[in-house]
Amino acid sequence: MSQKIVIDARGAYCPGPLMELVKTIKENTIGTVVELLSSDEGSIVDIPKWVEKANHKMVEIIEDDGFRHFVVEIGEKKQRRRRR
Repeated sequence: MSQKIVIDARGAYCPGPLMELVKTIKENTIGTVVELLSSDEGSIVDIPKWVEKANHKMVEIIEDDGFRHFVVEIGEKKQRRRRR
C-alpha cells in the first residue's frame, strides 16, 4: 500500500501551497500519494498545470467548504535536458 501524506496549506497564498507540494514531492518516492489542502483560488490553475508538467498524476480535486483537496500521486521525475 502506498504512503499518503496530507499537507494543510489552507490560509497560505500563492505560491505557498504549490511550493509546499513541490517540497513534499522532492522528499518522497514514486507512488506516494500527497493530498494538499488549499484555500488559495490560484491553486486551481497552478497546481494541476505544474503536476502535469512535472510528470506526476492528478488523482482528483475535491471541492470542500472554502477550500480544495488536491490529491497527487508522485510519478517518475523527468530528466533535465542539458544545454549545450
